[in-house]
This record gives sequence, structure tokens and C-alpha cells, in this order.
Amino acid sequence: MSAAPSTGPPSPSPGLSAELAARVPQLLAAMRSVGSGLEPHATLERICEAAAMLTGARYAGLGVVDEDGDSLSDFAFHGVDAGTARRIGRFPDGHSGLLGALIRDPDPVRLVEVTQDPRSCGFPAHHPRMSGFLGVPIRVQGEVFGNLYLGEKRDGGPFGDDDVDMVRILATEAGIAIGNARLYEAAQQRERWIDGSVAVTTALLSGGDTDDALQVVAEQARRLSGSAAGIVLLPAAEGGMEIVAVASERPSKALGAVVSPESEIVAQLLEGRPVFVADAASDPRLVTGLARAYGPVMALPLQSGGRVLGALVTPRAPGGRPFTEAERTLAIQFASQAALALMMAEAQRDRERLAVYEDRDRIARELHDLVIQRLFTTGMMLEGARHGSLVPEVRQGVGNAVDELDITIQEIRTAIFALQQGPAEAPSGLRTRVLREINTAAVPLGFTPGHRFVGAVDTEVGDLTGKNLVAALREALSNAFRHAAATRVEVVVDVTATLPDGRPGVRLTVADDGIGIPEGGRRSGLRNLKRRAESLGGDSWYGPGIGENGGGTTVVWQALG
Repeated sequence: MSAAPSTGPPSPSPGLSAELAARVPQLLAAMRSVGSGLEPHATLERICEAAAMLTGARYAGLGVVDEDGDSLSDFAFHGVDAGTARRIGRFPDGHSGLLGALIRDPDPVRLVEVTQDPRSCGFPAHHPRMSGFLGVPIRVQGEVFGNLYLGEKRDGGPFGDDDVDMVRILATEAGIAIGNARLYEAAQQRERWIDGSVAVTTALLSGGDTDDALQVVAEQARRLSGSAAGIVLLPAAEGGMEIVAVASERPSKALGAVVSPESEIVAQLLEGRPVFVADAASDPRLVTGLARAYGPVMALPLQSGGRVLGALVTPRAPGGRPFTEAERTLAIQFASQAALALMMAEAQRDRERLAVYEDRDRIARELHDLVIQRLFTTGMMLEGARHGSLVPEVRQGVGNAVDELDITIQEIRTAIFALQQGPAEAPSGLRTRVLREINTAAVPLGFTPGHRFVGAVDTEVGDLTGKNLVAALREALSNAFRHAAATRVEVVVDVTATLPDGRPGVRLTVADDGIGIPEGGRRSGLRNLKRRAESLGGDSWYGPGIGENGGGTTVVWQALG
């Protein structure tokens, strides 16, 4: 006869107490809960909740040990409401007290009255009162990941041996869950950085404005690193490094600033060495006032093929989380990819510039060999006709035509000289640089834009403003020949302008008769113009053009002189 099936609870195994065996279903439920997701911080919170449920604790916390193994880099908790957490303030850092002792000696700790332990340094203001305490280390792949803390059993009793056993088992499962979450997060993080590198490469090789592409580098670096800002610097002509792109939540006045070549960090970057700063506000190597507003900082050289093209800086807010080793590695790879894309874009622009110079040389030769010769021949024919005519009025009219031809020949020869003039041969005055940009734009436009200067352009505009004005002119002319389909462009540089606040300034106006800016059209170049102007105390905007009924676009850019 077979035995009747048992209807009572299962008999405890020889190695488990009756109470522990009764709590096994709770343990299994807790383990399932812990392993139910892959988001890292949410996993920590589930571990806290499961441990509190399993042991009957009112409060639970999980501190993640940082890479140096001497403090906490993250902290999750359960049992403390959001309002109380805000009143408590900063989470524990593990530098002192019982939590710090557990970091230095990762063995289970069980206390009946936590305040009587000599390692305890008391609770911060607004912290809930607790007496009983249980701390158990969590290991991931054999390494201590952090510690699980439990406080104050709901029944008022102390934590027992069964609680310790349960939490140890849960800690083992937690280590597996955390390991999986870390692998998932690392894979997701790598994918985000790769996508960011693709976006940067596309922007740099799209043939658009270089400053606009560098802004993409800054924005992607800020987003991917979780920083307060993304900053791109390029070597300055006078030494040091110049800030050429800034991405941050608020408008920055740092654009165009030059960091001194005397800076130790600049020297290291120009040598191709990355720099990591734990706290910018207290690091003596950071000499600029701008750096004092930040906390942890990564400064990475943009180098490829042994050549340093610039630097990428990603600072976090004061008190922000330090950059992990994985973040540093991914950021260095991102900077290398961005540098390679910069070199490829530079080579592409050199090829395009060479094509423009070759085209200009061809046009100059044709003007000289064909147009001037024909005009000269026509002038000789008219001169002969003038001498052969007996009518004074005809002789006077032909003479005027010959004079006009002579003037035309001189103007064409001036244009030929401008077309054949290389950038290194031109003087460095602002007027000359503006004319050079206008003549360069004449090739793709098919005509030379009109221009007018108001005031002493070469003496009234500073170097930084002049450099940015030329860049703004280049962007505006680029938009005219790439998007506007214009047949007429007028450029005005006015150094007698007055800004809205009454200060003297310089105003650049570029107007065309093209198709205008379509609704929903690309605005990144215009935003870049506005950003440049604001960094110099000015502004930029656009309006109707000089075509019929206001057709086309007028771009205005102004700044302090």
C-alpha cells in the first residue's frame, strides 16, 4: 500500500532550521525579484527592497564601493521616504563611521545597538532612529562590489543567525544580478559612444561649416559622458589653446577664450596625454576662473597619427560623480575617432580648397589670355576708327569708349591679381580678410558679391572679434551659394554701429535675393552665428532679403568691437 500524500508543510532538511526552511519561499521570491531587471540603479533598489522584506527590516541600504576601494560611489536605499531623504541631504560617502569600517573590513557585522559600537559616529540630522544593524558584503566575480545594510527590525528584536544566512544567500544572488546589470550597462554604454562617434564623423565629413561640426563634437561628448558641459579647444596662433566650441545648458562666455600656454594641463594635452581631475575647484593645475565652477573633469587630446589637433574637455558639476575607468576608456576612444574625422575633414577641405584655387587660376588665365587680349584688340580697332573719322562727335564718342575699355582692362587685371593671390600672401588686415572671403565665394556663386566698408575697419576691430566676424561672413556666404540660389549678394561691414545697450560695436550685414529660408529648414549655421555673437556681447538675426518684395535673406551679425 502506498503512503498517503503529505498535506502539511515540508519537513526541514537536516541543514536548515525550521524557521529558515519556512522562509525559503520568501527567499526564492526575493531572488526572482532581484534578477528581474537590467538597469543598474534599479537593480540596487530591488536588492534593498528584497532584503528588507526577507529580514523584516524597516530600512535597507546598499553602498557601492568606488574603483579605488576607499569610499562609496553610489547608494540605494529602501524605507526612507523622499522628503526625509531630502532633509538628510547627501548620501554617505563611506569615509568614516560604521559604513567606512565595512569598506575596509568587508565581513558581516551584526549589532544589537548600533550607537554603542565604537566604529559608529552617529546619525546625521533627520536620519530615522534605529538600533539593530546587519551589514553583509556583496561580491561580484570575486571582488567586493559593495555592502548591504539593514536596520531596525519591525518587531523590535535583533537580527538573528537566520537573518544573516538569508542575507548571505541573497547577497550571492545580488552579486550575479549586479554582474549581469553591469555587463548590460557596459554594452549599452559602448553602443551609445559608438553612435556618438558616427554622428561626429558624419557632421565633420558632411562638408558643412567646421565650427558647426566642432559644436557637434562638444554636444555629443557632453551627452555621452553625462557632463555639465562639452568643450573643444584648438591650438591658438599665439600659443596655448583656444576654446572654439562649448555645449552647455546655459549660454557660455568662454567661446573664444585662450588658455595660457603656461598651463600645466595644456602642456600635457599638447604632448598627447589625457588629464583627469578629481575636483576642478581645488586642483592647483587649473588656473582659469572658468574651471572653478566644475567638479570632476576629463581633458582628452584630439590626436591621430601622432598629431595633436586639439583637446576635448568634459567637466561635471561640483560634487558630481567621478569618471569611472570604463567612462575614461570610452571617452579616449571617442576623442581618437573625432580626431581622425577632423583629419579626414581637413584633408577633404584641402582638396576642395585646391580645386577652388585651380579653378581660380584657370579663370585668371582665361581672363588674361582671352578677355584682355580681345578687349585690347577691340580698343586698337576703335582707336584706328577714331583717327579715320572726320566727324568730331564720332571721334569724341569712340575716344570715350576707348577710355572705358582701358579702365575695364585695369579692373580685370586687378581681379586676376586677386584670383592668383594665395592666402599666405595677403596682409592680415580685417578689410583684406573680408575681401578674400568675398573673392573666394565669387567662384561658386558665379559672380562677385558687392561690398561696402563703413569706418576704420582695420583699426577699430579687435583680433578676436575680427576673427569671429570673418567666420560669420564665411558662414553667411556659404549659405548664400549652397542654399539660396542667389543672383545678387551685398556685404556691409560697419564699425560705427551702436549696440542696443549703447556700447560701440561692429555690424556685419550679408543680404541676398535668393529663395529665402524655407519653413523647417536647417538652422544650425544660424544658431552658430548667434552663439558666436553672444559670446562677444552681441547678437545675430535674419530677416527679408534684397530681392523683389523682400525676397531672399538678410543676415545681421554684431558684436563688441
